[in-house]
Amino acid sequence: MTLRKYFESVKGRGVLATADGDGKVDAAIYATPHFIDDETIAFIMRDRLTHSNLQSNPHAAYLFMETGQKFAGKRLFLTKTREEQDSELLYSLRRRKYSDEKNEPKFLVFFQIDKVLPLIGSGDET
Repeated sequence: MTLRKYFESVKGRGVLATADGDGKVDAAIYATPHFIDDETIAFIMRDRLTHSNLQSNPHAAYLFMETGQKFAGKRLFLTKTREEQDSELLYSLRRRKYSDEKNEPKFLVFFQIDKVLPLIGSGDET
C-alpha cells in the first residue's frame, strides 16, 4: 500500500514536531498531510510557532497514531522545500471551510519525505 493510500484509508491523529534554529522544540496537532506526489506532502498552517520554526530550521517530523490500534502508525521525517501564502492551491486543498474565519494569512508548506518508519521500532525486520 502506498503512503498516500494509507493516509486515505486509515483514521488517526497526527503531531507535527519542529524546532527553531536554536533547537527549541515544538509539537502541534495536525491533520493528515495533503499528498502533492509520492515524495511531497503539504500542510496548511497559520503563522504560529510551527510555521515560525520552519523559517530557521526546515526539518520536521510527523507522527501519526492510528485510531483504535495499539501502537500502530507512521513516523515521517521531512524537509521543507517551499511554501505558498493564501494561494489557490491552498484553498482548493482545505478539508474544512470556515465562514467566520479571521483574515489571518495561511501558508501551504511543502515537504520532501526523507524517511518513513513505523510508529514503534526502526522498521527493520531483524
